[in-house]
Amino acid sequence: MPASLSPTKTAAALRTSARVSVELLLVLIAASVALWLLGRMWSVVWPLIVGLFLTTLTWPLARLLRRWGWPPALAASVVTVMFLLVVTGIVALIAVPVASQSGELADGVVAGIQRLREWAAGPPLNIGDDQITGALDTAVARIQDSIGSMVTAVVAGVSTVVNGVVTAVLALFLMFFFLKDGPRFLPWLTRQLPGRLATDVPIVAARSWETLGAFVRSQAFVGLLDAVLIGIGLWILKVPLVLPLAVLTFVSAFVPIVGALFAGLVAVLIALVSNGLTDALIVLGIIVVVQQLEGNVFQPMIQSRGLGLHAAVVLLAVALGGSLAGIVGSLLAVPAAALIAVVWNYVREQLREPEAEESHPGAAVPS
Repeated sequence: MPASLSPTKTAAALRTSARVSVELLLVLIAASVALWLLGRMWSVVWPLIVGLFLTTLTWPLARLLRRWGWPPALAASVVTVMFLLVVTGIVALIAVPVASQSGELADGVVAGIQRLREWAAGPPLNIGDDQITGALDTAVARIQDSIGSMVTAVVAGVSTVVNGVVTAVLALFLMFFFLKDGPRFLPWLTRQLPGRLATDVPIVAARSWETLGAFVRSQAFVGLLDAVLIGIGLWILKVPLVLPLAVLTFVSAFVPIVGALFAGLVAVLIALVSNGLTDALIVLGIIVVVQQLEGNVFQPMIQSRGLGLHAAVVLLAVALGGSLAGIVGSLLAVPAAALIAVVWNYVREQLREPEAEESHPGAAVPS
């Protein structure tokens, strides 16, 4: 006869499953409440996160100045001013060459449109000027009908730009205060917390800071790699504005997905209007290859080493963050996963049982 199930073991297994399910449900509820509170305070949290990212980039220079005996306020002020100058230089590096060659680019755009019309008029499309004019009239009519929604979109865009400027200003001020008073934060936090928390929380905060710095440095290295590879390809093809496009590629690397798409689209369009369709397709191929290598090889490998995460975890974190919160989720997914790993590893360290001391032959036995 087949062996029957033990009622005692079955009841114990069901009780254990029910207890674990209730505990998991409570954890999920707590996580949902925390995310809800985070969303309600996002106007404050987002500048704080941007300020921390900027601080990780500029802290090495501020730390060096402080080691040389500079007062904290002076070191923070100098580093903040230098950061503003670098940002201004990057904008000028992009804007000045574009402005100087705007006439040539405009002529290239007109010539490109004319070539496109000539190509559309030939086989296999055989689209005549009357059809193109009719399509343009239809497009203009649709634009006139949707003028209300366009105004709404423009207002929303202006609001987004204003919010972005406010976030940037707040993040800049926060970066200054982090550079000035950052080293005093952990001692202050230790004095404010009671009991065991006075030891655990500062340790986790210090490890989280190191992890965040590793993420920003790895992202900067990946952006530099993209800029160099794509810039070499553009230089070989003699596409104009190589240096501004390379700088734009580096800066856009800090904005996942959309940044790479925007920089690639700009490079392809400039190649199209200046060098023609063939070179534009070659540039598109270079960008696709570089972006695939970056997204699937370089970035997971570099970030997995710097953050202590497996490459598969990095890819899954970016996919999950993008599906939950879009671009911002993709940007914050990897550092969030790394910070969760920091907390998890510390909890495991504290919960680990002390290893029993091995007895060695001939060792002295206490009386």
